[in-house]
Amino acid sequence: MKQGFYAPFRRLEPHQRGHREPRSTEDMRSSETLLLIDCQTGFDHPVWGQRNNPAFEVHAQAVLARWRERGRPVVHVRHASLEPQSPLRAEEAGFAFFPWAEPLENEVEFVKNVNSCFIGTDLEDWLRNQGYHKLVLLGLTTNHCVSTTAAMAGNLGFEVTLVGDACATFPRTAHDGERFDADVVHRTALASLHEEFCNVVNTRRLLAED
Repeated sequence: MKQGFYAPFRRLEPHQRGHREPRSTEDMRSSETLLLIDCQTGFDHPVWGQRNNPAFEVHAQAVLARWRERGRPVVHVRHASLEPQSPLRAEEAGFAFFPWAEPLENEVEFVKNVNSCFIGTDLEDWLRNQGYHKLVLLGLTTNHCVSTTAAMAGNLGFEVTLVGDACATFPRTAHDGERFDADVVHRTALASLHEEFCNVVNTRRLLAED
């Protein structure tokens, strides 16, 4: 159109308009990336104490199975601890994935040394290069690596869903010696994250809305 040329608006009749198929839910979720955090056998070690959420594995496996069934991106992050006595050190047996969480050939793995999956890894660059901006998080532990990653992902501008019942944690002792059981630690961590850094849902809701 030449500069200064004015073309009056002309309303199109329905038969003259281009037809656009509505996007399905699956189309909208096809790039929603599942991030499994520290699903490692080292968390079976008694040093951590009594874990909460005995159904963690069931829920995590259900979400993972759905993502694989739909052919959506799956990313695995595991922790290579630098602490001398940690069961999660890279040379320890506990560094291994749980058998159900072993990455498939087409799935990506990152290894970290600190709580956040974004620190010291190429995860952020990889996600942005792939055009993935929606993340679904699950794993261990709720108040440490899961919380840190969810908060940082939210701050980095990713849209984050956290599957609360596909996470778990262990008891903690406060600075004044008060002991908090694992379920209290878990629930307060989720409460602190919800609607601040992410949206916390349960497995049933996540899969029902799929």
